[in-house]
Amino acid sequence: MPHAVTHVLFPLVLVDLYRNYLHKAKKIHLHYVLIAGLAGLLPDIDVVVYWLLNGFMSISLSDIHRTFTHTLFFPLIFLILGFFTKGIKVRLYKDKLKLNWVFYMIAFGIFIHLILDAVLAGSIKPFYPFSYYEIGLNLIKNNLEGTLLPGIDAILLFIWLIHLELKHKISDYI
Repeated sequence: MPHAVTHVLFPLVLVDLYRNYLHKAKKIHLHYVLIAGLAGLLPDIDVVVYWLLNGFMSISLSDIHRTFTHTLFFPLIFLILGFFTKGIKVRLYKDKLKLNWVFYMIAFGIFIHLILDAVLAGSIKPFYPFSYYEIGLNLIKNNLEGTLLPGIDAILLFIWLIHLELKHKISDYI
């Protein structure tokens, strides 16, 4: 399973690259970029559920992890919420954000999480509980997870920091 940094940085970088280089109008607020990144961790909320349930009953992590929150239904919920909340704005700090775009960014972050899990390590059941069909390339075998996954985290973080410096001159704030 990719580490938390990868799950946050991958959707965050993708949305920010789109915002900075493909979407010239700059209408995508930076808070949307942050929301997409944070939502990249959301499918692993099932691990927290496991920790809570394990205190009360005997349950294994495999009974909970990569079940409902790792299906296509999970991002679909937020995509549908986005369609139904068009025109509603919410205040985040001093800025007003479109609620439908908040839900779209959450759906995007979750979807990227599913892709990373299915491609890099293990598999997901995209239609659970209706089907137990699993999909996954498992490109990083278990013996490489200890060295390669932290390396991916480090490379992503390094690229992200260089991008921030080149595009936003973060060294001006130090």
